[in-house]
Amino acid sequence: MTVQYFEGIGRRKESSARVRVMSGSGVFTVNDKTVEEYFTRMGDIESILGPMVAAGMDRATCDITVKVMGGGVTGQTDSVKLGLARALLKMNPELSSAMRKGGFLTRDPRIKERKKPGLKRARKAPTYTKR
Repeated sequence: MTVQYFEGIGRRKESSARVRVMSGSGVFTVNDKTVEEYFTRMGDIESILGPMVAAGMDRATCDITVKVMGGGVTGQTDSVKLGLARALLKMNPELSSAMRKGGFLTRDPRIKERKKPGLKRARKAPTYTKR
């Protein structure tokens, strides 16, 4: 038995997430854990579910499975949010204007700046000593 699903890929900083949305009973798993176990910071789950709120969908109507890798907590949160928005857009193309208005379809292009020679980090200079 094959299950019809819609997939979206989201990326942010060094993390990438593959999000699959299918009809079901509201199960949300991230890397084989529940979303509450994986994202423990306050506000992360509400941020991730932002595209569903903008689409006017209820969390209990569909199952969501996520495979996320790389990066830190903030990058993973934002990559899952972008992947979910792209998957919902594939599911229902009429949601494009609502997703755009909420800013859920725009990838955040900011990445870590490279280290420059003679500096400790990208911009931090060594401490100046007079003697």
